[in-house]
Amino acid sequence: MLEVKPLAFDSFGVRSMATFVETDDVRILIDAGVSLAPSRYGLPPHELELRRERELWEEIKRHAQLADILIVTHYHYDHHNPNEPEIYKDKTVYIKHPRENINKSQKGRAAFFLQRLEGLPRVLEIADGQEFRHGSTVVKFSPPVFHGTNPRLGYVVEVSISCGGEKLVHTSDVEGPSIETQAKFPLEERPDIIIVDGPMTYMLGYRYSKKSLELSIQNLKKIVEVVSAVIVEHHLLRDLRYKELLSEVYEHAESVGAKVMTAAEFLRRDVEMLEARRRELYGET
Repeated sequence: MLEVKPLAFDSFGVRSMATFVETDDVRILIDAGVSLAPSRYGLPPHELELRRERELWEEIKRHAQLADILIVTHYHYDHHNPNEPEIYKDKTVYIKHPRENINKSQKGRAAFFLQRLEGLPRVLEIADGQEFRHGSTVVKFSPPVFHGTNPRLGYVVEVSISCGGEKLVHTSDVEGPSIETQAKFPLEERPDIIIVDGPMTYMLGYRYSKKSLELSIQNLKKIVEVVSAVIVEHHLLRDLRYKELLSEVYEHAESVGAKVMTAAEFLRRDVEMLEARRRELYGET
């Protein structure tokens, strides 16, 4: 058995990829964090966004209490929360290496996080490139891959969880994937479900190139050929044009019998792109 429950995602109105996974043996929480864009269109978070952030953080904490294992794929605050380390108490915790394959900013955050965690987890293990077994459940991590298209923002680890012939891959912040090494792990794992951080199109032409988008589209087309349920999320869902810009992927998925969706659509909820709609929330056009 493998049950996947998205807890907080950009299609819910916040920045997060928090995911709860229950298998025959263990309950796992990936990336217990949530945040908001401090500024979008020159505007601070709207009260609706602030309220949603509070609500979803409570939901994440509730599932952290239920979890046996907590995973931290990297040290951005939408993926971990050093201010409430007690959620890791008595848990098995798998973390991205805090000193290797990491940029200066995340290295500092990782050191602070580990200081706050001291004495709390039951087990604390470096995840990078490792594999852990819990009964019939296998938790496998990729080697570190770029957070985005280069090492400027550091590295993340991708996660594969399998049990009973079912498998999930969670890519964390690959922003695409537009790099071959980022796509390699899910293509080799061939999961039943993938949660992938899509291309950062809201920065297209500024911090994200058209070439990177083209490469992301090609890699996503390869992924839909081997994965039947593809949840494309996070950076992509900060752009109201996301379906238009990824139309080639949606069309290819349909042609091979795969389904591309958001986390909200996976749960049969309305897509609520609050950050992308911030102007509208403030009554601006």
